[in-house]
Amino acid sequence: MSARGEPGLRAPQSRTNRGTVTAPVGTADPATTSRPAGGLLRHRDFRLLWAGQTVSAVGSNVTAVALPLVAVAVLDATTFQVAVLTAAAWLPWLLAGLPAGAWVDRVRRRPVMIAADLVSAALFATVPVAALLDLLTVGQLLVVALGAGLARVFFETADQVYLPTLLRPEQVPEGNAKLHATQTASYLVGPGLAGLIAQLAGAVTAVLLDAVSFLVSAACLSRIRAVEPRPGRPAGSPSLRREVADGLRFVVRDPYLRVLTVFGAASNIGLTGYQALLVVFLVRSAGLPAGLVGLLIGLASVGGLLGAALATGLARRLGTARALLVAGALAGPPALLIPLAGPGGRVAWLVLGGALVSLGVAVGNVVKASFRQTYTPHRLLGRVTVSMHLLNYGTIPLAALLAGALGAAWGPAGAIRAMTAWLALTPLILLAGPLRRRRDLPAAPA
Repeated sequence: MSARGEPGLRAPQSRTNRGTVTAPVGTADPATTSRPAGGLLRHRDFRLLWAGQTVSAVGSNVTAVALPLVAVAVLDATTFQVAVLTAAAWLPWLLAGLPAGAWVDRVRRRPVMIAADLVSAALFATVPVAALLDLLTVGQLLVVALGAGLARVFFETADQVYLPTLLRPEQVPEGNAKLHATQTASYLVGPGLAGLIAQLAGAVTAVLLDAVSFLVSAACLSRIRAVEPRPGRPAGSPSLRREVADGLRFVVRDPYLRVLTVFGAASNIGLTGYQALLVVFLVRSAGLPAGLVGLLIGLASVGGLLGAALATGLARRLGTARALLVAGALAGPPALLIPLAGPGGRVAWLVLGGALVSLGVAVGNVVKASFRQTYTPHRLLGRVTVSMHLLNYGTIPLAALLAGALGAAWGPAGAIRAMTAWLALTPLILLAGPLRRRRDLPAAPA
């Protein structure tokens, strides 16, 4: 149940940019960035970033349901084809993630994010156009998913590095919590809206809404006033390949980032596996109408809204390391309830299990993203972020293909049982690292 943010339990000091004397990270240009009291609701540039990402997240979660519905209801796609559609959206992390991270560390990030939004808008707009001309095929859906996934690699990598330049370090957890709260709310609104639009105007029309949402996001980003310092590259700076290796090395050697990366990757296998087949399972196995499918998937994500609201306070009360352990426990074993869903009153198992999983995911994402953004030296942040995403997100296309193969062999219900059983075991990974011995995560590398 994810949008443009990190799926599943995915993660997130030198305070100068490489080779230049610039404003410290957490400040953009002091002459243009205001620091109003009263929290981030009074921070104009953050409000624009927040508004754009909120609209975009709703659109993405409409498409997360609408695109499989187009494949199933309009093009009569097979279970395996629907799984491949999910895999295509995440394959670019394996193909382009590492060089994208090193490249993003060299350039201003806001123009990258705007360009990625515009490319995604154009790609998704081709779906209703092709449908209108009676030219839409499963192959085109795969190309759109792959191209939008590549744009997403650059957007998310730039976004993770951009937020700490817009906010002061102490504001980053609040910023992440607000962004994740509205993203999680989109998990509730988006699927329900997709189902409603699919019932009234067809699933293809719902995809058009996502194209418009990308344009809104680009417009909001373009209105941000803060001047982002240009990362410098002094003479003799390392090659792109060397910079990629530096980011990977930092993640592999750091005990906290290493265990969080492995845990996120393992969790995403289970999460993606059952989510890739959930629409097929609910439509074909449970026999539910499209409108109800969207509503149920939205309700199953409602716990994430609560989790995002509670994450910062929970981390203060329990400690950030302990909050991650609690989040893992919530996001794992309750997934075993999801395969119990069926017609009639049995749909409650999907809502209950999904709500608990999304609650744990939300808490884990907020704490983890804030930790990564403040713990990692900023000159390495783009590379470290994408190095973690490479494993976190790289498992997603493989998990989708695995789920598709299991679904073809055992049926959607059997495949979902296997994937949720795997997900239930993944919190044990967190106990293998240093988290179990700490109350709070460290503020900087040792």
